[in-house]
Amino acid sequence: MTLSARNVVFKGGMVFSFLFLLICAAVSVAVIPVYPSMEQEITHRTGGLFNAIFERSLNARLLAVHGSIAVSVLYSFLTIIFIYFSFEKTQSPEILFVAFFAVSFSTEALRLILPLGRLYEIPSLYLLLASRIIIIFRCFGIFSLFAASVYAAGFKVQRQSQAIMIIIVTTLVIALGVPIDTHAWNSGLNMISGYTSMFRLIEAGAFLITTAGFFIAAWSRGSREFAFIGTGSALVFLGRNILLTSDTWAGPLAAAVCLVFGTRLICKNLHKVYLWL
Repeated sequence: MTLSARNVVFKGGMVFSFLFLLICAAVSVAVIPVYPSMEQEITHRTGGLFNAIFERSLNARLLAVHGSIAVSVLYSFLTIIFIYFSFEKTQSPEILFVAFFAVSFSTEALRLILPLGRLYEIPSLYLLLASRIIIIFRCFGIFSLFAASVYAAGFKVQRQSQAIMIIIVTTLVIALGVPIDTHAWNSGLNMISGYTSMFRLIEAGAFLITTAGFFIAAWSRGSREFAFIGTGSALVFLGRNILLTSDTWAGPLAAAVCLVFGTRLICKNLHKVYLWL
């Protein structure tokens, strides 16, 4: 992919994430008053290691979940802008997939369709569609960051378009086959879906392989910057997990710190690697 074509993709990502930021802002005013009554109906807590630490000591707060959603869309929008201006004139095959990872956070705003359904009679078909889109983009984000590590380890740049197509096909095959119960939801404002164990295994595997891929790149290419990028990828994976699973006020702040520092490590060191190439 040429530099100009990639920059067009970045601009498209900015528009995409900005639209979901507007959706989040517009819906927030209407749905926040609904949360107190919905909290009385919570029967399922979200999973995740971070949430398990606070599950017994802190009750689920939907306003905190709303905060996590707001952090998600803000992170997506601000990160894609940062990537565009940092790499506008710098070619890097990995940064495109890092950008895809960042943009994937935008669709978390669709979780707000659940409280919005308490105000308006939204057909279950739309709840199903929103949940399906969220799952698709979550998988797409994971596989995109994984692809970035594969490129760092020596994957051919000429096959970038093929890599994107493989990610899309793999994502759709996995996400479209997941059963979703539109009549049950958890404290993260997610519809209850099947194959939870499988998704946790995929996330854990992607986390380990992605981080290892960057460290392998540091050894094989003789560049310590990739070791810092590997550390950054571990941080953003951790921040992502916290942001998607936490239902307490401890989550949004911890996730934001991990995401900001992790993304900064990734982008700063990728820029060092490719600036003079």
